[in-house]
Amino acid sequence: MDYQEIIKAQRTFFDTNTTKDISFRVKELKRLKHVLQENESLLFDAIYKDFKKSEYETYTTELAIIYQEIDLAVKKVKKWIKKKKVATGVANLPASSYVIPEPYGTILVIGAWNYPYQLSLVPAIAAIAAGCTVILKPSEIPIHTSNAMAQLINQNFDPQFFKVIEGAVQETTALLKNKFDKIFFTGSTSVGKIVYQAAAKHLTPVTLELGGKSPAIITEDVHIDMTAKRLVWAKFLNAGQTCIAPDYILVASSIHNQLLEAVQKYIQKAAYKIENHNYTQIINQRNFNRLLELIDPAKVYYGGESTAQDRIINPTVLTEVSLSDKVMQEEIFGPILPVLAFDSIGDAITIVKKLSKPLSCYIFTTNKTLKNKMLNELSFGGGAVNDAVMYFMEKNLPFGGVGDSGMGSYHGKAGFETFSHYKSILQKSFLIELDLKYAPYTAGKLKWLKKLIG
Repeated sequence: MDYQEIIKAQRTFFDTNTTKDISFRVKELKRLKHVLQENESLLFDAIYKDFKKSEYETYTTELAIIYQEIDLAVKKVKKWIKKKKVATGVANLPASSYVIPEPYGTILVIGAWNYPYQLSLVPAIAAIAAGCTVILKPSEIPIHTSNAMAQLINQNFDPQFFKVIEGAVQETTALLKNKFDKIFFTGSTSVGKIVYQAAAKHLTPVTLELGGKSPAIITEDVHIDMTAKRLVWAKFLNAGQTCIAPDYILVASSIHNQLLEAVQKYIQKAAYKIENHNYTQIINQRNFNRLLELIDPAKVYYGGESTAQDRIINPTVLTEVSLSDKVMQEEIFGPILPVLAFDSIGDAITIVKKLSKPLSCYIFTTNKTLKNKMLNELSFGGGAVNDAVMYFMEKNLPFGGVGDSGMGSYHGKAGFETFSHYKSILQKSFLIELDLKYAPYTAGKLKWLKKLIG
C-alpha cells in the first residue's frame, strides 16, 4: 500500500476546505454513528472472538462512549468553532483581539488493543469534529475488531477523508516515516517514546495517552464496604486490562484486614466468569505468561488460579507486597491486585512518588484535610475521590496523562481542542494611530509609553 499517496490525497481533500464546513462535519459524524449502530452485531461478534467480551460490556465500555462522544460533538461543534474574543491592551486601542480555532489538517490516530473500538474511534471523532481528515491505524492484536473497523469505515467513507489502515509494527513504522499534521497515540510508554521520536523528525505535534501504575489510596475513615465494592468493579473490569484501572492499593494499616475481607467478598459476589458475561480473556499468550510471572504464590491472599487453554486468570489479590517485588516494577494490566499497608498518609505519598507519575489516582477518604493534601502533593493525569475509573465517563473532564503517563488530553471539548490550532488575531482600526512607536524616540514618548504600558 502506498501510504504517501493516501496521505497526499487526504491533504489535497483537506485543502479544498470541505472539512471546515460545519454541516460536513456533522453529516460525517452522524454517518459514523449510523454505520456503527447498523452493524452492532458485527462489532459484538468481532470483539467476542478477540476477548470473549459480552455484548453488555462491549456496549457499556465501548459503543455507548462512542455514541455519547458523537452526540456531544454534533450538538456542540457550532459553539466550539466560534471565534473567542479576548481583551485588548491599551497600546493597541482602538482594536479587537480574538482567537480562531482551525483544524490541524491530516491526522494519524494509532489505537490501543484493550478497548479497541473506543480507543480508536473516540479520538477519530474528535478529529472529525475539529475539521481534520483522519487515517486510523487500529491495534493489530485484536485482529477481528481491527478487521471490523476497517470493513465498516473503508466501505462507508471517502478514503480521502477517513481511512483505516491495518497492520502490525512494520506498517505502523512505515506510516510514521511520513509527515502528519498531528499524531494521536494510545498505548504503552515504551511505544509512545518511539512514536514521539518519529514525530519529532517532522516537528509533528503529538498527543500520547499512555499508562502507568495508578494507585488507590484508602484512609481509615472510609466506608470500607462501599470502597471495596467500587474498587473490585474497577479493577476487574475487562479482566484488569484497563489503562486507568487501580493498579495497586495503599490502605491504612488499621483497616488493612477489613478491606481485604471486603474485597474478597465482592470478588466472590461478582462471580467473574466468561459465561456470566462479566469477564474476559487475557488478550494473548504473551500477556498471559507475563501476568503469571507477576504472581508470587507465597503472597496470594485470594485467587491465583489460571487456565492456560482459555487464557483466563482469576481475580487475584496479593498481600505483604513490597516495592521491590516484580508486580510493583511495571504496570500490571491484568486481574492482579497488590495491597500494601501504610502507617501515615506521608508514607503513602512517598510510595506513589517513588514510581512514575500515574495516569490515574483514586483517593478514598472522608477527611477533607487528607484529601486536599493528596490532591495537592501527588501528580497524576486524572482521577476520582471515593470512586475509581468512572471519571473517564465525564465528558466535561479532559482525559490525559502527565509525565510518563502521557501528554495532552481529549474527550468532549478537550478532544476538539486537541485537534485544533488556535490562531491569535489582532484587528486594528484605521481611524487612529498613536505616534509613540515610531521614530524619533524621545524622552517625552518614553514617559507616555511607561504610563500606557506600565
